[in-house]
Amino acid sequence: MTPHIPHPPQLQLQAVLFDMDGTLVDTERLWWEAVEQVAGRPLTVADQPEVLGRPVEHTAGWLAAATGTEAAQLAAELHREFAARVRTGIVPRPGALDLLDALARAGVPTALVTASPRAVADTVLEALGATRFAVSVTADDTEHTKPAPDPYLAACRALGVDPAACVAVEDTETGVTSAESAGCAVLAVPSLAPIEAAPGRTVLTTLAGVTVAQLGAMATRELRVMSWNLWLGGTKVDDHREKQLKVIAETGADVVGLQETYGTSARELAEALGWHHHQAGPNLGVISRYPITAGLGDPDVGFYGATGVRIRLDGGLEVDVWTAHLDCAPYGPYEARFGGLPAAELVAREGGRLGQMREILRRIADSVADDSMPVVLVGDFNTPSHLDWPGVEWPVTKAAEEAGLRDSYREAYPDPVHDPGHTWSPIHAEHEDGSGRPEPQDRIDFVLYNGRGLRVLDSRTVVSGAVRAWPEVAGNVWPSDHAAVLTTFGLS
Repeated sequence: MTPHIPHPPQLQLQAVLFDMDGTLVDTERLWWEAVEQVAGRPLTVADQPEVLGRPVEHTAGWLAAATGTEAAQLAAELHREFAARVRTGIVPRPGALDLLDALARAGVPTALVTASPRAVADTVLEALGATRFAVSVTADDTEHTKPAPDPYLAACRALGVDPAACVAVEDTETGVTSAESAGCAVLAVPSLAPIEAAPGRTVLTTLAGVTVAQLGAMATRELRVMSWNLWLGGTKVDDHREKQLKVIAETGADVVGLQETYGTSARELAEALGWHHHQAGPNLGVISRYPITAGLGDPDVGFYGATGVRIRLDGGLEVDVWTAHLDCAPYGPYEARFGGLPAAELVAREGGRLGQMREILRRIADSVADDSMPVVLVGDFNTPSHLDWPGVEWPVTKAAEEAGLRDSYREAYPDPVHDPGHTWSPIHAEHEDGSGRPEPQDRIDFVLYNGRGLRVLDSRTVVSGAVRAWPEVAGNVWPSDHAAVLTTFGLS
């Protein structure tokens, strides 16, 4: 079997939105000096929340409360002092112009989003080159400015882009709060006050060396989910645990739904990876690099059935991931190839697995928190897909489809003739009864999903290393009799 080489996901970055003061130009220092001049005293660290990233009106109001001077008079003085310093002392921040030029070459639109008034912003735009920005939003352009999300939402509307597909570049907590409230990923480059890293937020010390690809990665949130039947825990292959760990590391999987865990595989793999795990019954488990916040389904499920977990991703998004193993007999491809059964009889003999799938679908429906919950169901179904066999409406996968679950592999590769995606079996070229008959190759392992906040970026089968056929398998690099299925989802 030849596994698919994954296609790199297309760049999801729709725009980059830049704060001005302290981010693109070194004006935070100029603003600080202007406030000190108007306040008539040196500022301290305690003053930063009222000064950094704040509009003139906010700082003027703060000074008015402390001094008794009218806020309007103080605002006018702050405008004058700051504008005078900008005209004579503007300096681009390291790497800022290079990054703007790189984005222009890549065709990624940019916007200037600032809490400064229009008069100051236009002075800075003239110095930087106003044509570098498709849009500029200032404190004069929205009813509420930073830390409210309004300025970033206004910039996204003007550009016609989704905030979730944009990166905002900020240097203050006030600006970061504004951008994150609007739904943007954030690159924070602190100028005066430190900013902590957080989910959906990258913190760097400088823009120097930042690339368009780096920004694209920040805007593209991905989740890699793998289904893997370990084949009796992998025990038929030498050094199986080390080989399993190597596969998981090389695929970059974030969550793996396991079948045939042999009781302890989920725990042992998770402990070796420093991951989280959930084991149910003797056969099923889920391991995840993200925290597992709940176990779903029957914890005492038998050898066949399903179990699930709820995982919490960076940024707080929760996803339900289920793993299933359906009964291995009767096996439809054998009955079709060796027994010559017609389509109607093949379908009729799927009643046992169909009942198992319907029970799994019922448990999934009962467990979801609300209608917006993303759900992924992976597993070894021991049956082909109705999407792969012309003329045979295999009922197990059909039932999942009717329940709203999509087949991620067929989303990525719609043509079953050109891209069969076989998962059974990389080690069985001939039927293991010794008859010499060719083993029917088929796709019986799946990664299904409900589409709520998930989109397929890529899906592929996974088999590593040279694979020797049964029974000479102990030295195989690949420690299973199934191929795994790995799907990369983009997250909304």
